Order: sequence, then C-alpha cells, then structure tokens
Amino acid sequence: MSSMNIVVDDPGRGPVRALLEAHLAGMRDNTPPESVHALDIDGLRAPDITFWTAWDGDELLGCGALKELDKTHAEIKSMRTADAHLGKGVASRLMDKVLEVAEERGYRRLSLETGSGEPFEAAHRLYEKFGFEFCGPFADYGPDPFSRFMTRTL
Repeated sequence: MSSMNIVVDDPGRGPVRALLEAHLAGMRDNTPPESVHALDIDGLRAPDITFWTAWDGDELLGCGALKELDKTHAEIKSMRTADAHLGKGVASRLMDKVLEVAEERGYRRLSLETGSGEPFEAAHRLYEKFGFEFCGPFADYGPDPFSRFMTRTL
C-alpha cells in the first residue's frame, strides 16, 4: 500500500455507502437482528459522531467513527476494513487516528461494542493490541450474549 490518507467523510458517499452496507450485512449474517448495534448511514451523520474513511488514492480502504457519549467518554463505532485490504494495517491506522482525536478532545475513556464468537475474534485482537479490555455494558447497552464490550482509559 503506497500511502494512506484518513479524512472526515460523508458515510452516504458512493463507495463509502457500499462499504457500510457490507458492514451491516456482515453484522446481520453473524448476529441476531436485536443484537446488531451497528449504525446506519443516517445514524453515522448524527452531530455527536465523527466519521472517517481511509483511502489509497481513489481506493477506499476502510472506515471508523467516534461517538461522544459525554465530555469524558466516547464510543468507537463502525470500524470496518474493505475485504481487499484486510491484514494490511488499515484498522490499526484508523485506531491511531481515533485515539489521537479522542485524546485531543480530552476524553478519559474510550469504549466499544462488538460481536461475540469466531467472526469477531480478529476485531477483539485488534482492540486488545490497543489496550482495550473486556468490560460490562456501558451507555444504553444491556447484557447480550451476542455482544462483547471493551474499554480503555486514555
């Protein structure tokens, strides 16, 4: 991969929309509908969310978002790497960006919800690499056998 440019973006833009639709489809394939907590495009356009995409030239590599829960706590949302770019460090670079912005904004805690089971183990490993630890539900989440919750202090 020659270069990666990470930008604040519109989740409804052409190739971005397609990546998010694939993300939602993947969640639905591996999780019962009532346990899918991924945001749709309108949800990602909410004022409390910053949405980024990663690009190499005009090729979309992945996306991620940060949702402010309160002035000290934020949630990572919609982390997804395009299938053609899995294993190339895209998610790590996006995580670096999310962590950088979270620290700039003065958040003291960063949390996330992800799926459980084998399809989500790569995500669990990524988050653990960045210092996240498993925890109980946070914000408006409740206990769910299909969800894993993770958090870290900043």
